[in-house]
Amino acid sequence: MVVVNHVARTPSSAQSAQTENRNIGPIILLGPPGAGKGTQAKAIVARFGIPQISTGDILRANRAQGTELGKRAAAIMDRGELVPDELVCDMVAARLAQPDCARGFILDGFPRTVKQAEWLDGLLAKSAASAPAPVVISLKVDYNDVLRRLAGRRSCPACGRIYNVYFQPPRVPDVCDVDGSKLVARQDDSEAVISERLKAYEKQTLPLADYYRRRGRLREVSGDASVEQVTAEILKAIEHDRL
Repeated sequence: MVVVNHVARTPSSAQSAQTENRNIGPIILLGPPGAGKGTQAKAIVARFGIPQISTGDILRANRAQGTELGKRAAAIMDRGELVPDELVCDMVAARLAQPDCARGFILDGFPRTVKQAEWLDGLLAKSAASAPAPVVISLKVDYNDVLRRLAGRRSCPACGRIYNVYFQPPRVPDVCDVDGSKLVARQDDSEAVISERLKAYEKQTLPLADYYRRRGRLREVSGDASVEQVTAEILKAIEHDRL
């Protein structure tokens, strides 16, 4: 059995037993890099007590634990090739079969393509007739705002604290507030790399929005508001679909 991080936290005592025990079902977060999907996924985990499932985490866990799927993926990656859909889907299916996903889960980074979405619909249809259809949340963020979020990101190599030179700057430029270390930028946060990532997203992933819209599952939420406001809108959309 492969266990990845982002384990669901137990809901607070203030939450009702109904919320703790009901079937939340699948939740899918869509949005470009820098839209805040990771932050919002953690808020959903805290509210409903369901796990966040990341394909990156699944791949790393399978590889680290030496599973058969992990060995196959490692051989492909070591050749500098992309892990094929079939293998990624096998890993996702194995992860979703684990007991902590029985009441629901949040998918982060999957599906990325319409083909993967069709596969997921088939898997969910076979897994349980009573399982609710996915709630699909699409975070809409202005292109220039995404650039500022990613290009302005800085991190402390010592403590891991994240800053943004535009939205959440350190008190002293390029210096961590906590331990005084010099802040660093990720190589893939350059504007040239970000531009390519956004182009790839638009080409490959945006058709997913149309796929889910045609099925009446898509809920669009503005990601340009404050983190708290975005969280409130996402939770409202989930509650509306699960009443």
